[in-house]
Amino acid sequence: MAELTEADIAKHPLTKAEYEKICSLLNRKPNSCELAIFSAMWSEHCSYKSSKVHLKRFPTEGPQVIEGPGENAGVVDIGEGWVAVFKIESHNHPSYIEPYQGAATGVGGILRDIFTMGARPVALLNSLRFGPLDQPRNRYLLEHVVEGIAGYGNCMGVPTVGGEIVFHDIYSRNPLVNVFCLGIARKEEIYRGTAGGVGNPVIYVGSKTGRDGIHGATMASAELTQSAEKRHTVQVGDPFTEKRLLEACLELFKTDAIVGIQDMGAAGLTSSSSEMADRGKTGLDIDLLKIPRREEGMIPEEIMISESQERMLIVAKKGREAEVEKIFLKWDLDFSVIGTVTDDQILRVREGDKVVAEIPVEALTSEAPLLERPIKEPQFQEMIQGLNVDTLQEPASYSKALLELLASPNLASKEWVYQQYDHMVQTNTVVGPGADAAVIRIKGTNRALAMTVDGNSTYCLLNPYYGGAIAVAEAARNLVCVGAKPLALSDCLNFGSPEKPETMWHFSACIEGMIDACTRFEIPVVSGNVSFYNEALDMGIYPTPVVGMVGLIESVENTLSAGFKEAGEHILLIGETREELGGTAYLKTIHFQERGYPPILDFGKEQGVQSVVLAAAQSGLLTSAHDCAEGGLAVALAESCLLSPAQVGGMISLHAPTFRMDGYLFGESQSRILVTVKEEHLAQVKNRIEEKSLPYRVLGLTGGEALRISIEGQNAAIIQVSIDAMRSAYTNGLKGFFESSKK
Repeated sequence: MAELTEADIAKHPLTKAEYEKICSLLNRKPNSCELAIFSAMWSEHCSYKSSKVHLKRFPTEGPQVIEGPGENAGVVDIGEGWVAVFKIESHNHPSYIEPYQGAATGVGGILRDIFTMGARPVALLNSLRFGPLDQPRNRYLLEHVVEGIAGYGNCMGVPTVGGEIVFHDIYSRNPLVNVFCLGIARKEEIYRGTAGGVGNPVIYVGSKTGRDGIHGATMASAELTQSAEKRHTVQVGDPFTEKRLLEACLELFKTDAIVGIQDMGAAGLTSSSSEMADRGKTGLDIDLLKIPRREEGMIPEEIMISESQERMLIVAKKGREAEVEKIFLKWDLDFSVIGTVTDDQILRVREGDKVVAEIPVEALTSEAPLLERPIKEPQFQEMIQGLNVDTLQEPASYSKALLELLASPNLASKEWVYQQYDHMVQTNTVVGPGADAAVIRIKGTNRALAMTVDGNSTYCLLNPYYGGAIAVAEAARNLVCVGAKPLALSDCLNFGSPEKPETMWHFSACIEGMIDACTRFEIPVVSGNVSFYNEALDMGIYPTPVVGMVGLIESVENTLSAGFKEAGEHILLIGETREELGGTAYLKTIHFQERGYPPILDFGKEQGVQSVVLAAAQSGLLTSAHDCAEGGLAVALAESCLLSPAQVGGMISLHAPTFRMDGYLFGESQSRILVTVKEEHLAQVKNRIEEKSLPYRVLGLTGGEALRISIEGQNAAIIQVSIDAMRSAYTNGLKGFFESSKK
């Protein structure tokens, strides 16, 4: 190959120092194919070069952990010989450039991460961020992202059982599409992405390779510019092929014919081959002429970094090739033996007899750059934390303020979105979309798994330490509210450019808060993803760590849900309410301000509240539980009415607060859970709370057709809104944007 010119080198997003390191590792200058391989593997998306120094501080071990970070997905023991396999990933840039395929292939990729481990995917969730819906472009993005998620997940027969959606100006030019998948498998049937056994065949299966997705990993490691010029970097998905690939792989796993398997995800054949060899401390020798392809004239680097979807790389046991081939041909999928495992720890790429790349595996993996980026607190940090609540005028009508909050897109019902998803396929769903957490049963057992995704970027902007800690705490609280014990989490860390010290300050502080929460609550991090460079026109997104957490319900009969069940039950608020209006939905929606200090998280009080609610749920003492979070107490009460299957209201009597009424009703103090209790269980529940020395209050009774909130000793209600009025605001808050835009 001809020697590369400076112009050739400049086409790759490598620094001068990185290029010189490549030359040193090879002891020569790289050719064009090798440079493309290095560029992909050393990208932020694949190498985690700016984040690895921080990520290694996460707690990743525990008695329930079978596989932690480093594999395709995390694995935890859920008892009776079963394991849960799960991970969350981002597909942010592709979803802005081409929203349908960006979201669809995000779902396809996370599904492959799960079934490549030997698990059957049983549930999907998503965490989405968009700009305001009064802008047509944002409505277009949301509509087509939802269509992409639904189109792929529904065709695969995997239910989308929950998620979250947030709207904010900061995401107008850089939406976030994070997808979470959970699968289950028998403990002894987990597979890993390892290339072992010198002389074993390396096999390509799935779809043919094309030019779609080329430079996808490097595109995801750079600031967004013009979308049209990057459309070729977005992969094109085919869920029907993926469904066949899923079933073929699961059939293959019933044999003992394979050593390792890995999805060809980011960086395609490059990452799958080098990462499998790295885990096995082996080398690979592959022949590109044997790669099935759907386009003519593809050059070596295009084949190596193509991100065409629905493809897997398998290392099989020597002599078992025909057995593996029979399975994939049965499912009408491409099959080709493309190389062998070697003992020299070299990734050797050929075109027939011609070697086009020869790279030490460690040069692509462990020798990738590891950066300790500068960290600097933003100059505006102290300013945005300032909030003088005395300048805020309390609402003339608290009933009207509650309706405004219920109608705001961030708090309104997301039914318009999730009704497009099939959340009942596989018939495992116990609690579906719209709840604190989703719940699916594990067939053949009496157990169930709960899962949720959570994150509050406003908190993380105002105080990244508490924002990160609260993301973990709220996810755990949501699991407890459906009766599940938190087991482990997967995180998706969405931030701006790591080249900015202010971004790294937020990143480091968010992780510090998450680490402290995970350590205190004994919730290990078993998988995850970092998405940097979420910027456009030099404007980064808010720091947005998203936590996907899984919990176990040992007896599915003890599953809880949020809605009031019947009239005459006692409503209790467990936890302490303080005047904490900083960073709240109320401050943003009613007062158009986004500032102040976010709620403080007391780890001990959080643990106490969660433990007493979980124990009461497991004992069958509660009829409902609901996290008190965004929108505060008044919104949590309203949601409990709206989620009531019997359309039951609530009659609430509050003690006179020692601080502002809006802080009492709409403040977002942490570590609070609303529960309902039948009369015969009230004394027992109160005793359990008091034994833990936790603050609580009996707020009133369920009943009626409205939410009525009054102050003790006062006849007039401070809030009185019918369920019908609340439902109208709640159901039309999001849906109304799409109905009105089509008139």
